Amino acid sequence: MNEPIVARHWLNLAAPKAAPALATTTVLGLARIWNANGAEHSVGNAVLMTALSLAAAAAGACASVGRAGDPVLAGTAFAASGGLALAGVAGYADGWSLPLLLWALATAVAYGLAARYWRTDRRERVAYERQVSDRREERAHIERVETIRGTTQIEVARTGAAYAEQLAQALVTRAALPGFDPAALERAGLPELPVLDMSKEH
Repeated sequence: MNEPIVARHWLNLAAPKAAPALATTTVLGLARIWNANGAEHSVGNAVLMTALSLAAAAAGACASVGRAGDPVLAGTAFAASGGLALAGVAGYADGWSLPLLLWALATAVAYGLAARYWRTDRRERVAYERQVSDRREERAHIERVETIRGTTQIEVARTGAAYAEQLAQALVTRAALPGFDPAALERAGLPELPVLDMSKEH
């Protein structure tokens, strides 16, 4: 019932929060390297990146249509479409102003989309922890009730045994007293006490 508490490393906590910025920064860096190696003002490269971006967007739209749509696949396709568009513009444009503007916009959109998934994950985790805590409390309450019930039964049995032993000892002691007359007790209006037949014991 006592489960070990595992403390997560700070890198494990920070990595999901930094993932969107790392992804867009990586795309921007690779696009600028591509720009320096001949992609600047290259119409063929721009057409290629535009076609790939539109194809990824179309794949995301198809993956999100209907009841059988897969939200994870659709989100991945749309993210790829945005990344290809950012890479195409950053690779085609000269200078840093437009690529940095698109990088900031893409990073903001990525964090906006990721925040929704983080909230959902946090809600599910809190609900699960609350459910586990309620189950533990319920089990602990049942264990406490059963412990009290068992202790009470043991105490009642001990009390009954001690009372029976004391009563038997009192009967034996009273019968052994000199001048004990059960008939006198009956005449006095007291309830009749059982007479021990000593002959049966021998």
